[in-house]
Amino acid sequence: MDSSPRTIPPGIRAGEGRPRLSRRAWLAAASGTAATGLVMTRWDALKATAQEASPAAADPTKIPGRFVSEVGTRAPGEQPRRLLRTLALSSSSRTPLQDLHGTITPSDLHFERHHAGVPDIAAQDHELLVHGMVERPMVFRMPDLKRYPQTSRICFIECSGNGGGAYNRDRMPTTITPQQLDGLLSTSEWAGVMLSTILREVGVRSGASWILAEGSDAAVMSRSVPLDKAMDDAMLAYVQNGEAIRPEQGYPVRLLLPGWEGNAQVKWLRRIEVTDRPTMTRDETSRYTDPLKDGTARQFSFVMDAKSIITFPSYPYVLPERGWWEIEGLAWSGRGRITRVEVSTDGGRSWTDAVMQPPILSKSTVRFRHLWNWNGRETVILSRATDETGYVQPTVHQLWEARGDRTSYHQNHQRAWKIAADGAVTFGLGDLL
Repeated sequence: MDSSPRTIPPGIRAGEGRPRLSRRAWLAAASGTAATGLVMTRWDALKATAQEASPAAADPTKIPGRFVSEVGTRAPGEQPRRLLRTLALSSSSRTPLQDLHGTITPSDLHFERHHAGVPDIAAQDHELLVHGMVERPMVFRMPDLKRYPQTSRICFIECSGNGGGAYNRDRMPTTITPQQLDGLLSTSEWAGVMLSTILREVGVRSGASWILAEGSDAAVMSRSVPLDKAMDDAMLAYVQNGEAIRPEQGYPVRLLLPGWEGNAQVKWLRRIEVTDRPTMTRDETSRYTDPLKDGTARQFSFVMDAKSIITFPSYPYVLPERGWWEIEGLAWSGRGRITRVEVSTDGGRSWTDAVMQPPILSKSTVRFRHLWNWNGRETVILSRATDETGYVQPTVHQLWEARGDRTSYHQNHQRAWKIAADGAVTFGLGDLL
């Protein structure tokens, strides 16, 4: 560890579009980090949006606490929030990746993406029709679904447009947080009945190869899904993180397709039609297709490829001094388990294996950590993930070479953060172009 005298770094320079930190904030950070001889983490970093310290709280041993309550609340100092894009019928909110721990996303922080608002549906009135190329068309009410054997699994859901704000080389941002960049990603424990169970109940006819899933929202969101996936690990999920699935996540029941793009995992599910071909709905023709470099388009690109993001250090953090810092982040793949995460602290010239924090589950996020001795010089840090199929997260140049730069979906290129000499962290992908 660096043993040179510690100094209070200069404030953020004027004219760079970043707010100046107060002297009190700098002094508070400099008073208890490397002097302890410990590795520094995000708790030792500053934020460019830092505020003056709050007044000291009263001694809790002198004041009786609150009574018990029916529903728990977060501590006043722990208030993560989803980030709203716009207040519109078709909009989204993003998970605060940089503020969370482990891999499970609290249900109230799971990202939202809907196309016509969140419908108000009463479970006792909801019905799911399963018909088409089946022997016994059936209507299932929620009590009916809950009579079948329940199963559960932990997996991520990611919008295929995640990361779109940092893809276009003509408008590459620098002041963007992990939440703004990749916050259309969340991980939960889901429970419900396997879709294969229901399809066996109705009897799928020979020749069937697809299903159509349709939602009860005002957009009547509809997507075609191959029958192979429906019979494999697809689930009709009605439980999320131990409670009834929340309305913005599809209450009372949604389609869960582990590892596949979020839009295909239709929420507020009301109809499944078994067919012998894709239905070519609005949201799989005019949207959710990938324009390719040669002028054609890639359709039904369901699987989310291996991806990772460093959540610390990231914007708007500031490293107040050089020394040992813990880099941390998340990695995931829709093709199975993540088997390796590497970190580069020199702009991608060299790579070192990071430590992956158990549990390491298939089609789920995994947290990784890497110790880095920052020498106080400007640099760019990146991460790249490899999954059990051998697929390696590409550079942005590799992605552009394969698919061009016109697509709005499936941007799984390596994310980069620039560390300035004054410790300020900004999104650094533009520095690598």
